[in-house]
Amino acid sequence: MKTIVVTGKTIEEAVKSGLAQWNVPEERVKIQVLEHPSKGLFGLIGSREAKVELKLIPDALEEAVAFLQDVFRTMDLQVRIDRQQTDDGVQFNLSGNELGILIGRRGQTLDSLQYLVNIVANRYSDAHVRIVLDAENFRERRRQTLVELSERLARRVAKTRKEVVLEPMSPQERKVIHSQLQNHPEVKTFSKGEEPNRRVVIAPK
Repeated sequence: MKTIVVTGKTIEEAVKSGLAQWNVPEERVKIQVLEHPSKGLFGLIGSREAKVELKLIPDALEEAVAFLQDVFRTMDLQVRIDRQQTDDGVQFNLSGNELGILIGRRGQTLDSLQYLVNIVANRYSDAHVRIVLDAENFRERRRQTLVELSERLARRVAKTRKEVVLEPMSPQERKVIHSQLQNHPEVKTFSKGEEPNRRVVIAPK
């Protein structure tokens, strides 16, 4: 936890000075008064300023960003992080050069990084925080691929009347398949297996 000690003619002035250094509102700090101000002899000699200690209360999203920046620095990557509020939480959009290494095969590296980011963020939050990581619009491109795949396989199952078992997928990707085919007149879907090898099954009704 970041800490600074600041002084001022009054406690309020000292606190205001510390908040200005960090550029944060008062609710983001814990305040401890170390010394109260005193006027001294005749109001002049031996006068003492107020001294307070401010401790910065971590912000979950800022800590998540700092974690990512450390990872990118270690990997020698120049990556820009843009935050976007969504219905489900917050999305971090990553942009830069050579982001393929962050995405990985079928997004596995991106999913792993997203998992770690959420652990970091929720360590500093009383309420549950959900962060989605995206790079080069990968999530939407992958979603569209899964939609097309599910429709193609559903046609095959409807024609052959034989179930199809897909490759292991993350919960988010399985949800895309289930949602796309939930109202299909000829096929049904369910998941089987244990994480991280849980798979979607498309079967005839």
